[in-house]
Amino acid sequence: MASTYLTRTFGTATSRTTGTFSFWIKSSNTVGGLINNYSSNTDRSVLYFGSDYIRFYDGAYSIEYNADIGKIRDCSAWYHIVLVINTPDGTQQDRVKIYINGVRQSPLIGSPNYSQSQNSFMFNPGSSFFIGKDRYVGGGGDNYLRGSISHLHYCDGQAYDASYFGETDATTGEWKIKTDPSVTYGSQGFFILKDGNSITDSSSNSNNFTVGGGTLTKTEDNPSNNFCTMNPLDNHFASSTFSHGNNTVQTSTSNYTWNTGTLGMTSGKFYWEVKYSANSNSDYYNLIGIADRPTDDVHDVLGRQTNCSNYGYYSHDGGVYAKATSINSYGNSYTVGDIVGVAVDLDNNKLYFSKNGTWQNSGVPTSGSTGTGAFSIDAISSTTTGVYFPASGDYGSSQNATNQHNFGNGYFGTTAVSSAGTNASGIGIFEYDVPTGYTALSTKGLNL
Repeated sequence: MASTYLTRTFGTATSRTTGTFSFWIKSSNTVGGLINNYSSNTDRSVLYFGSDYIRFYDGAYSIEYNADIGKIRDCSAWYHIVLVINTPDGTQQDRVKIYINGVRQSPLIGSPNYSQSQNSFMFNPGSSFFIGKDRYVGGGGDNYLRGSISHLHYCDGQAYDASYFGETDATTGEWKIKTDPSVTYGSQGFFILKDGNSITDSSSNSNNFTVGGGTLTKTEDNPSNNFCTMNPLDNHFASSTFSHGNNTVQTSTSNYTWNTGTLGMTSGKFYWEVKYSANSNSDYYNLIGIADRPTDDVHDVLGRQTNCSNYGYYSHDGGVYAKATSINSYGNSYTVGDIVGVAVDLDNNKLYFSKNGTWQNSGVPTSGSTGTGAFSIDAISSTTTGVYFPASGDYGSSQNATNQHNFGNGYFGTTAVSSAGTNASGIGIFEYDVPTGYTALSTKGLNL
């Protein structure tokens, strides 16, 4: 979301003492405001991420509740969060409850100290209600969420536990979404972001939101089909800057190396696109490809390391670096504004690149073991990790490049694809036609 947030004026609630919020989140950075009812710096109530905790705070009553989320730092995963406020409860410690993936969290410091049946400022009428922003003027300013939110419910006057909105998969043991829970919403309740970026209330209340700032984009990435993004946790040596749900990566001006994606490939056929969107030099050296592991040095160039399986399509002259310092003749050069398609065939150990929809070196990604126009890559069994990851980076110590990755969400940054091609086995939205038999790099794509 970056500086994107939603807002509406909170009306007169069915209850000032009881309510439930439920939503799924894929965070790009575990710091930021989640939900916030704001009138002033002292009269505000907020649920937000800190560096290693999730905190509920009601400034009107000096209530603070910190739940341990030390394991929620995985920016590749969707998490289900439920906040229950129920001050009439006879047990003081049960007047605030936070669930993550169906598990109730224990407070790290302090405890809920609402008196019984005390009003919560979270349900205060006439205040500004925000999603994706903690409004706090003075103490560091507004704090925005960076990430994606899906299936956000507010049930006015109801105290529901997490089982109303999610359940454990009997086969995998994973916590999964209930897309249409049987719940009561009350007068101020709402259900938004159900299927994409719709902020029109899907309950019967018509409690719609507006975009208060930034750009709200639709994503195919959702709790039922988790898509690959670039991985901000693999950034120690690269020192790149991540944005747009970690799909836009600007490389460092001082280091030249690569970043990898959050999902890896061990078999099958996968396709994604990368728009080379900016650079700091008109003759800059950009690299797009795959690697079997993250980088381990600030001077590792994608495709030039001999100690792992790594391959990079080079913007400067259209060659491909492959596990060595020498470059291999392959295709045309590419520059800012061009879209590079990547097709990985791990059934036949072949790699193909396209430029603006044209397969380079007269490549035919559907040619199978023949590998017409392909670049041959190491078999999975010969790699150092047993998996390949999407990768991109640069080759310059005083310049930077920006790559916008589309793993199937249908966007380059905040710009939608201009005219979607045929999609990948029904999964994902891409600028150009996806070769037959290839799919998006997502949990559904991996399980085809």
